[in-house]
Amino acid sequence: MRGGRRLFPLLLLVLLPGLCRGRETAPGAVTCGSVLKLLNTRHSVRLHSHEVKYGSGSGQQSVTGVEASDDANSYWRIRGKSDSSCQRGTPVKCGQAIRLTHVNTGKNLHTHHFPSPLSNNQEVSAFGDDGEGDDLDFWIVQCSGTYWEREDAVRFKHVGTEVFLSITGEQYGHPIRGQREVHGMPAANHHNYWKAMEGVFIKPSLDPAKHDEL
Repeated sequence: MRGGRRLFPLLLLVLLPGLCRGRETAPGAVTCGSVLKLLNTRHSVRLHSHEVKYGSGSGQQSVTGVEASDDANSYWRIRGKSDSSCQRGTPVKCGQAIRLTHVNTGKNLHTHHFPSPLSNNQEVSAFGDDGEGDDLDFWIVQCSGTYWEREDAVRFKHVGTEVFLSITGEQYGHPIRGQREVHGMPAANHHNYWKAMEGVFIKPSLDPAKHDEL
């Protein structure tokens, strides 16, 4: 995790032109290109990943929930199904399919038909290289208005398998002791609400044709 803390300042430098504008705005819609942490509102842990692979199931990079608010391995970047479908600074619509790319490892939030190691729900992993994985990386943002608002709790429903991104409280032992299992559940319930927390929020663009590149 120390390496992750060193990498995040470099990310800030790369994004600096857009960051300053994003921080000037009041809380509003979550936008494409934003980098943020996601809090599970039921269990008060943030969505997290790291270079630790599952010892069972797919063997892919694990995804967990952590209590710490200052861990750089909990940052995710908001992207569309394709780059053209989610241009930088464009508000994310309720019902839109997105990818969540883990900033420090470049892998996408992913799920598939493997059992999760602790609860035997559906395993959630981080998959791909440099932000490119497959069609099991797509999640629909479920919210009640027109756009995903930063102040609102939302759900993420997986496009390919129709499960909801969830935490029910199971804790891992060594080597990630105390971290919570993240998995997919078939039913919508209080375990699968998430809220945007700390991050870098790109200012919504007034002209969708004009946007900065990362």
